[in-house]
Amino acid sequence: MHPEMLALLLADARLPVAGHTQSAGLEPALAAGPVDVPAYVALRLRTVTRTEAATAVVARASVLAGEPLEEVQDAWAARTPSAAMRRTSRVMGRALVRLAPRVVPAYPDWPTLPAEPARPVVLGMLAALGGLDAAATARVVGYDDVQTVVAAALKLTPLDPAEATGWVVGAFAALAGLVDDVADLLHPHEIPARNAPVIEDHAERHAHTTRRLFSA
Repeated sequence: MHPEMLALLLADARLPVAGHTQSAGLEPALAAGPVDVPAYVALRLRTVTRTEAATAVVARASVLAGEPLEEVQDAWAARTPSAAMRRTSRVMGRALVRLAPRVVPAYPDWPTLPAEPARPVVLGMLAALGGLDAAATARVVGYDDVQTVVAAALKLTPLDPAEATGWVVGAFAALAGLVDDVADLLHPHEIPARNAPVIEDHAERHAHTTRRLFSA
């Protein structure tokens, strides 16, 4: 598969990896009060999504260097304080592992993944095996997060879809900045720790509610 096609596939919300169950924390944020969705998108790109994108980039570099992925996984976990957010990432990581042989079928000898691999670790592995460069890897992670928030907003709030599309376009500059910041990272200790305590608190509360549209 051509690397550009793989990037498009991984960024497609229709990929069967449970993306439709995710709001990237928007649902619990809305439950807590009014939310400026573009500002929320920008906040995530500066914080939790930056950590996720950096993790994927470093996982890609580790696979290409023949290095084990456990240290990358541990670095990601240490920078993701919310147990609910770690659990969600691992659920989606398992879904990606299940899909991996169909996405990159030409590589029979897969690197050894950590137990319960996080989604960005699996994405980084697929990026390495599928020929994506580091910038494309980070871009997939960031774009997916933006689209996840905006798609959830369409289901959770009265909203003109054209306006929502404008929000995605409006996030492109911040997304480009994220890519520039993380694309050169090579080692687990370089992964930024960009926590967002309010988002993490919302995730923990949402994990225990029984009245929700999205799982996270």
